[in-house]
Amino acid sequence: MDRILRFPGGVRRDPAVDDWFDEQAEHLGAIAKEWFSLMRACGEDVLELLHDGHPTACVGDAAFGYVNAFTNHVNVGFFRGAQLPDPENLLVGTGKFMRHVKLDPDTRIATSALKDLVRFAYLDMSRRIGN
Repeated sequence: MDRILRFPGGVRRDPAVDDWFDEQAEHLGAIAKEWFSLMRACGEDVLELLHDGHPTACVGDAAFGYVNAFTNHVNVGFFRGAQLPDPENLLVGTGKFMRHVKLDPDTRIATSALKDLVRFAYLDMSRRIGN
């Protein structure tokens, strides 16, 4: 059986998510917002909410990605990240399903590869739920 985390109650644009960005350290909040904006733009069926205290993007109610800010870095995470193609080896984590990309403000990353991961995560979840 395909494990899909479902979060009913998501909306197209959740004011609590925007408030979360405003509450972060300025440079980290800007990084998180940039990557979450890409998740928001994946399709008209993307809904969002705060889950475990951080912005989470869903295809309908099926979670595909999230962002979280820490003291010195931002994570861009994927609920089914272990199954995503990752030729640049950006994803870290050892869980059965979830993986994330750790973004340090002072370190450059393969931006196009991370954009691909966001798109692949959305498309993968869309396929899993039959969209």
